[in-house]
Amino acid sequence: MYVPQELFMSELDLVRLSQSHLNLLSICPHKFQRVYMDGLGTILAPEQHESMQWGSRFHLLMQQRELTLPIAPLLSSDSELADALGALITAAPELATADDAWREAEHCRTWNFDNFLLTVIYDLLIAQPERAVILDWKTYRQPVGKKKLHRNWQTRLYLYVLCQTSDYVPEQLQMTYWFVKSGKPTSVTIKYTQAEHQQTQQDLKTLLADLKLWLQNYRDFKIDFPQQSHHQKTVSHSQDFAQAESAPDADLKLLRSIDEIEEVSI
Repeated sequence: MYVPQELFMSELDLVRLSQSHLNLLSICPHKFQRVYMDGLGTILAPEQHESMQWGSRFHLLMQQRELTLPIAPLLSSDSELADALGALITAAPELATADDAWREAEHCRTWNFDNFLLTVIYDLLIAQPERAVILDWKTYRQPVGKKKLHRNWQTRLYLYVLCQTSDYVPEQLQMTYWFVKSGKPTSVTIKYTQAEHQQTQQDLKTLLADLKLWLQNYRDFKIDFPQQSHHQKTVSHSQDFAQAESAPDADLKLLRSIDEIEEVSI
């Protein structure tokens, strides 16, 4: 998991940004400052901590399976983990090995966008000559709808970076979320298009131009980030969620539900 830390030390530093940064930045820049710059993140409830630990074990299990390393020790002590894996293997045809496919678990890619290093880690990337598929394991019980996932920065950034760092055109790319802890595994597949790629690039340009200004004002003049980005309605998925909770940290809770095991580097 990403540990909150100061994002920059000098004007020459390359700021590394993940989908979690972009989600929170588009929802509430001031909360982005609190969490990632001031180190004032929220404390997890015990049940959230337990859920995240289970999610980490599941990601480790899937990585070891992909590397053909022993997984029996992980399964012997956790029957729910074993059941989730068995059900996923049955439900997900993508897990079968294709002769012409290159694949890697916990695959990391970066893209330099105007001196910001956009960073993604795919739970599993499967690349074939004519298409590439990003698979992502979601380990909370309640699946998220396709519309919300489609607008989330995880989907947008993961597909954008893959397109920018490969020879694939957008229409050859897709991302599939597998919800593995909701009883019978369910999936949501999102296909990419050239129009979405161009829109993501424009939204990144706008959002990161704002971030540059906010970082400079914060560093040079101790000016806090604003409460809301002026283009929030364009790039944020938060409005779909905002009606559900009204507590001060509602957005952080909602982000945690989507980013629960976000970019686990093992």
